Amino acid sequence: MGDASRVGEARRHAAALSAELGFGEVEAGRLALVVTELGTNLVKHARAGRLLIATRRHGESAEVEVLSVDEGPGIDNLEQCMGDGFSTGGSPGTGLGALRRLADSFDIHSRAPGGTLAVARVRASRKADPAQGAFRIGVVALCCPGEKVCGDGWSFASNGQQASLMMADGLGHGPDAEEAAEAALRQFRKSPFSALGTLMEDCHAVMRATRGAAVAAAQLDAGASKIRSAGAGNIIMRVASGTSDKTLLSQHGTLGVQMRRPEEFTTDWPRHAVLAVHSDGVMARWPSQALSGLLGHDPSLAAALLVRDFCRGKDDATAMVIRRKE
Repeated sequence: MGDASRVGEARRHAAALSAELGFGEVEAGRLALVVTELGTNLVKHARAGRLLIATRRHGESAEVEVLSVDEGPGIDNLEQCMGDGFSTGGSPGTGLGALRRLADSFDIHSRAPGGTLAVARVRASRKADPAQGAFRIGVVALCCPGEKVCGDGWSFASNGQQASLMMADGLGHGPDAEEAAEAALRQFRKSPFSALGTLMEDCHAVMRATRGAAVAAAQLDAGASKIRSAGAGNIIMRVASGTSDKTLLSQHGTLGVQMRRPEEFTTDWPRHAVLAVHSDGVMARWPSQALSGLLGHDPSLAAALLVRDFCRGKDDATAMVIRRKE
């Protein structure tokens, strides 16, 4: 968001996405104001500000998500700035506080001088509250610089107190990597709650015609506080509590190319911890305390932080963060 013209570009992109989802005039108008408010704030106040705009679907519900990410200077008086009508930059909305009214969901976290993360979502219908069962999920996925498609892919399914997820990182980047990742995810979506070993073997079989991918899968039980996982390749899965964490085990191999018999592992999931899953476009050794201030926030903010602070910048980068609802 280097100059004011980018705000209009972001607004037009959001309008195109909202049209695809069948937004009405009122919902499209709210989305335009959200994008304008967040984008204008980045242009006027932030360093290295970016707006990340994408659609999210949950069953019959659809929404547009707008993530605002910057690298400083942060907001010292965040509580004051969240007052409806408070604005120091003459933005066309009525300040950050208005975003809570305009958006169907909104969250913000700021740390001076580190920067600010904010997420706002506008649904196609305010009556259609997206259902994610006992879980909340946030994902940020960025293409490799110079590419128009992302070779990473992910899928998430929820069934009340249980959830199942998969992330795939196609070898290399670009369209062929995207094809490999999507082959795994198509198979996963057919039966997301199958035994993990079966899921991995089935994905391996259907990916033979592709260049292959690193794949990680996990099944979550909110009631039992357990995570079952299986993986092949260098996708990282970590249970992070802000003070300590545990990396889930993964095997060597590449689905579609070479894979040993898949093994399933079980890990405790403390109540206050999140599960972070990311491709190797995000550095593996981020510090345990990196997410400490975000554990109670919308998980999209934690995913955005991982990509903002630990992205390698030379590959596709995807981060997924999941926590249980309060």
